[in-house]
Amino acid sequence: MIIITIPAYNEEETIGETISEIKEVMQKTDYKFKIQVVDDGSQDKTGIIAKKEGAEVFSHKTNFGLVKTFQTEIKMCLEKKAEIIIHTDADNQYDPSTIPFMIRKIKEGNDLVLGSRFKNKITYKNGFSKSLGNILFAKIISKLIKQKITDTTTGYRAFTREVAEKIKIINTFTYTQEQIIKASKLGLKIEEVPIQARKTKRKSKLFKNPFDYAIKAWINILRIYRDYNPLKFFGIIGFNLMIAGIILGLYLVSNFILSGKVGHIPLTILSILLLIMGLQFILFGFLADMKSHNEN
Repeated sequence: MIIITIPAYNEEETIGETISEIKEVMQKTDYKFKIQVVDDGSQDKTGIIAKKEGAEVFSHKTNFGLVKTFQTEIKMCLEKKAEIIIHTDADNQYDPSTIPFMIRKIKEGNDLVLGSRFKNKITYKNGFSKSLGNILFAKIISKLIKQKITDTTTGYRAFTREVAEKIKIINTFTYTQEQIIKASKLGLKIEEVPIQARKTKRKSKLFKNPFDYAIKAWINILRIYRDYNPLKFFGIIGFNLMIAGIILGLYLVSNFILSGKVGHIPLTILSILLLIMGLQFILFGFLADMKSHNEN
């Protein structure tokens, strides 16, 4: 069973067209499929339209956000015994004609197939800040998992039941990068396929403006580093603090040797504090690393 799952929040203008196009594509194949929509507390007719188009709809009583909605999607897909899960957006951004190709890639042995808006230099127009954010995410994630990924923020992806069962999305930041990182750590096979993406008709519901996007992007990048390799993340901070404390301490010692005077009490206190803080950060790194390994 293939389940095509769509998170939706106030998408009455596009949800009908999105479902209709998916059905048109899938009905030309021999695949047995279902379309499910998780309505995240919409205040418009999103759920009603989705049902009219033949989708199975589950509605949150209130708006929980994308990550919680994704968790609900996965739970429902597993309950329905899905073997392959296709995740796409309700804003009709992603061309559904690629779905059969993504399914074929899964059947060829891949575990997670990402629909990339940037692979093979397919044209996709976006704001400068978002484009820069996507490039940064791609470079960082590629470095972390040692595999070139061109689009880590894509919501258009196919994955196996094994991926859904083994990867538990627990962080409050964008689920897309977390799924890629954890799939890599589990040794699962990841592949990208080029897709066509359309410009959305409405503004982003996740970010208020380019400045807001830039801030959240950098926060997420730091979180990715912290959660993927906490020992290195906290260790670098702790090591630099200790180095600063040692340098300051050496200055005070040399000043005493050269002048024979004991002084600079505030600097002495600062040197000790830097050494203590540095040691604490390194210990935090070890504890976080142990916790990360236990969760995995």
